[in-house]
Amino acid sequence: MRGTADGGRYLPIAEHGLIGDLRSVALVGTDGTIDWYCCPAFDAPSVFASILDEERGGCFELAATVPARTKQFYFPDTNVLITRFFTEDGVGEVQDFMPLDGESAEADRHRLIRRVVCVRGSIPFRTRVAPRFDYGARPHTVRLTGETAVFESDGMALALTATVPLEADGPDVRGDFKLGEGESAVFALDKVGGDVTPRRCARTEAEEQFAATVAYWRRWLAASRYRGRWREMVHRSALTLKLLTYAPTGAIVAAPTTSLPERLGGERNWDYRYVWVRDAAFCVYALLRLGFTGEAEAFMDFVSRHISPGDGKHSGPLQIMYGIDGRTDLPERTLDHLEGHQGSAPVRVGNAAADQLQLDIYGALIDSIYLYDKWAKPISSGQWDDVCALVDWVCAHWDQPDEGVWETRGGRKNFLYSRLMCWVAIERAIRMANRRGLPADLPRWRECRDTIYRRIMSRGWSEERRAFVQHEDGDVLDAAVLMMPLTKFIAPTDPKWLSTLDVLTEELVSDSLVYRYDPQSSPDGVRGDEGTFSICSFWYVEAMVHAGRIEEARLAFEKMLTYANHLGLYAEEISHTGEQQGNFPQAFTHLALISAAFNLDRALG
Repeated sequence: MRGTADGGRYLPIAEHGLIGDLRSVALVGTDGTIDWYCCPAFDAPSVFASILDEERGGCFELAATVPARTKQFYFPDTNVLITRFFTEDGVGEVQDFMPLDGESAEADRHRLIRRVVCVRGSIPFRTRVAPRFDYGARPHTVRLTGETAVFESDGMALALTATVPLEADGPDVRGDFKLGEGESAVFALDKVGGDVTPRRCARTEAEEQFAATVAYWRRWLAASRYRGRWREMVHRSALTLKLLTYAPTGAIVAAPTTSLPERLGGERNWDYRYVWVRDAAFCVYALLRLGFTGEAEAFMDFVSRHISPGDGKHSGPLQIMYGIDGRTDLPERTLDHLEGHQGSAPVRVGNAAADQLQLDIYGALIDSIYLYDKWAKPISSGQWDDVCALVDWVCAHWDQPDEGVWETRGGRKNFLYSRLMCWVAIERAIRMANRRGLPADLPRWRECRDTIYRRIMSRGWSEERRAFVQHEDGDVLDAAVLMMPLTKFIAPTDPKWLSTLDVLTEELVSDSLVYRYDPQSSPDGVRGDEGTFSICSFWYVEAMVHAGRIEEARLAFEKMLTYANHLGLYAEEISHTGEQQGNFPQAFTHLALISAAFNLDRALG
């Protein structure tokens, strides 16, 4: 039986590891079941989605048939996942990985390999492969020939090859087999069609692919310049961010899942399989910090190719998010036939927030371009022209209300964070122009930058609360203001800032965990409450580092590390009882961990 007494048939979100091929990912449960996989890309319809509906979602089970304890870990310094089964009669393991074939014809196969090895004694195993195409909405046929099964649906076919006998079971296939010490079995799942035909994966080939995949990840990670404390956690976060990149375009997704609930039973379930300008730009900062300039360059290429200012949208020259192929149309719909994770409906695909006005994205993007220009390589004249167009637009539009960084659906307000990041957009562009002698309307930019600064200091400050607040002329607290010292807007030891930090600590921090805001005092248009927001918890660590509160920062950081799952992965939020909540794993959380670790380590010397 999967899951726990209260979760019923569902494994908790945190009980999963992640594998991928820089095009899509699969979530593998600690019980050996793949219960989330979209093929052939992050935002393609799912073929396994039992994490969202145990009955209808589809899954790939592979486990010992006798009672077993399980443990899961990553093969060191890689994204190859090992799930171990400890039984009375022996120990076995499932090695899950997706080979990285790059630009070869084999890349279109999107191969997923599951290699089962008995390392001690003997163990009986069973498998059940039950794809459910198009989020479980599209029927399929299965054709079984010997050790090859082909699942065919309208517009998509998958081939399963195995080194053990398979048998049909309605629309699924099953297999039972026993392995003795040193014996192995291999399952390979391929997307087939066109020039790609079913092809067996022999044990020797699986071994070679395993070695090649390990070598790929180790070669990639070797470029990291990070030598500080918490290296294992920092490198796991870097490997996770790399898994969230879409190699064909350089896009970086916010998370590889949709509709994992921010609160069990709640309706805060969103599709995160897209490129948020903000999240991706912050990712570039984190990866540049560690020395990964290739990923930064690929994202800048994505920006140049797909995010060109001036298409005249009512939400401004940039959308807040794009498809992984740069598309701008991301219509939101609900999949009413799926019950949602542990019954948390609705399940949504697409994201209506794509049309929102969020002024902060301009600061996030231009800051990442500034850092890329400074740490990686100088931007081109064409890219500078785009930066100028964006800054000119920000100068003309910074003072309008928007939906804000948290994508509230409760109406536009004059959010402080939006103003702050408009200031960042202009300030970083001025720095670039000055450093490289680039042409710019500097008198106008400086005047606008200074106007925003004065506006934040006068109308973003609440004399009554002795703190900077969520939006102008209000008194609601918001953890987003933690970015004020991190963006160098205010000195981290400024009395107004230290007072704000104290008030935030008092009202939004719970055992080092930080809430974004209180939905009761700041209605956001969505019912229900939520957990603490992990990116804010890491921002809090960093803000305390800059304020000189090093010991407090270190304790908060160490506590935060205890909330990671068994593999060092984080979702978006942490529940009241310490469970991971929301889409998983979340790029935002991992990039903030990298930044907090980097700055805390430097402060500790």
